[in-house]
Amino acid sequence: MPQSDPTELRPPRPRSRRGPGWLLLLVLLAAGIGWYAWNVRSSASGAAAPGATDTQQAAVQQPAPTDAAPGAEPQEGEIQNPIEEPLGEQAVLPALDESDVDVGKELAQLLGGQRAGAFLQLDAFVRRAVATVDNLAREQAPARMWPVHPMPGRFTVHEQGGAQRIAAENSARYEAFVALAESVPAAAAAQLYARLYPLFQVAYEELGYPGKYFNDRLVAVIDHLMASPEPAEPPAVHLVSVAGQVQSLQPWVRYEFLDPQLQQLSAGQKIMVRVGLDKERRLKRVLAGLRAQVAKAAPPKAGQ
Repeated sequence: MPQSDPTELRPPRPRSRRGPGWLLLLVLLAAGIGWYAWNVRSSASGAAAPGATDTQQAAVQQPAPTDAAPGAEPQEGEIQNPIEEPLGEQAVLPALDESDVDVGKELAQLLGGQRAGAFLQLDAFVRRAVATVDNLAREQAPARMWPVHPMPGRFTVHEQGGAQRIAAENSARYEAFVALAESVPAAAAAQLYARLYPLFQVAYEELGYPGKYFNDRLVAVIDHLMASPEPAEPPAVHLVSVAGQVQSLQPWVRYEFLDPQLQQLSAGQKIMVRVGLDKERRLKRVLAGLRAQVAKAAPPKAGQ
């Protein structure tokens, strides 16, 4: 597929003084903690997630959303949340297909080489990040396109009041990622996102969004995640039966929320609920700070 020149996708410098945002932070806190998302269809079929070599093709072939998709950005042609071009002379960005090395170096400098390698899938990172952000407001966020490595441990439940509920100790598995999200240096990450933004825009248009602005989608997804419900107690879940003679080697991925309203949530909102109330609220504080960096439009009012 012919690629656009990234430098052509930078909008004129807006008058707003708001700084650009930190896409990496959203990916870490939302995609990373959700590795063990409940994907009944994939576990039922027994299909393994494709390797990294499939990432580019999978991302390009991902269908565009309908206008009614949760967290869809405004449909007007005008950019709602423009990213300011960094001040001063900037290095020429590589083409998206050739950007892995440069992006990997930037992420290693931001997070430290050891943490970047431990947490992130650095191959095709930009495409992975864009596809994951776009998918968080949808029913499923395919693991094969996530920009993070799987987390240790597994999803656990316990019996309470005649029902299986998410175990309290399950929340502890997410502490490292939540702490990392809280520790990302905002100013440095904002500058990195601004420098690399044309690459994210190219990747977004590859998904089937010509003329759409990726940062508007990012802000819409942040607002969607901020609207996640906050159950007062760990939600009840049940194990989905799978027909067939071949048993799943990972039965814990076949849990669904017992509450139909929770089960109808998007992949991203399910992740927010699944981490536990305390960590969900911590993540929402991080998201609020992230939104202040990336957004020019006012947040939606409660209940909208």
